[in-house]
Amino acid sequence: MLAVVLVQFSLAQTAVDEFEKGNSFYRNGQFDQAVTAYEQVLNQGLATPELYFNLGNTYYRLGKIAPAILSYERALRLAPNDPDTKHNLELANFKSVDRIEPLPDLFFVQWLRSISAVLPIHTTALLFVACWILLFGSLAVFYLFSGESILGLRWIALIAGVLLIPIAILLTSQYLDWRSRDSAIVTASVVTAKTSPDSQSVDAFVIHEGLKVTLSDALGDWVRITLADGKVGWIRANECEGI
Repeated sequence: MLAVVLVQFSLAQTAVDEFEKGNSFYRNGQFDQAVTAYEQVLNQGLATPELYFNLGNTYYRLGKIAPAILSYERALRLAPNDPDTKHNLELANFKSVDRIEPLPDLFFVQWLRSISAVLPIHTTALLFVACWILLFGSLAVFYLFSGESILGLRWIALIAGVLLIPIAILLTSQYLDWRSRDSAIVTASVVTAKTSPDSQSVDAFVIHEGLKVTLSDALGDWVRITLADGKVGWIRANECEGI
């Protein structure tokens, strides 16, 4: 057991040293060496928002937009509300070729997403469980021991019941959004999407490196992608990399 702990501690210390080495390379303008150091940390299975953020900055300085965007997106997966990562991602996206306008969301979808930005799904789940316990616990106690002294339980049950509905809707929305987070960044410089998973099929549209797409299906070495504006097509799996 002690040997396992010592090995894990040694690996962690090595990763920290490699991370600091990457930072030093970056400060000295040695961006290729910085990328190598950061990637070495990732190869050890250690990934943090700070690591992906620094890696994105390094790729950006090298002019490699697709890897920069991919790194920033991965950083945001771990730290969704980090303002620096959001800002740098916007700068990197501005460098990409494609300008695709997303489909407009309904007002209540925008409202749910704005709440989800500040209320993570695990917090919503805890609120849902708490309201459920308050609602049914209050009803059970009220009907078992009804009396003037516990009339306040009616109000507790009423408030919990009213809150339970919007919290359940929010939790469902967050869960569905989490399930649909199978996204990728186009890594090939120019990609011609097809209408079916066949190189001989009709061309659907042309996209470029750095574009974020949603993956919805796979067949052989082809993946089905959906763009922000709703367009659907098939591209080779090696032409994109999952976030």
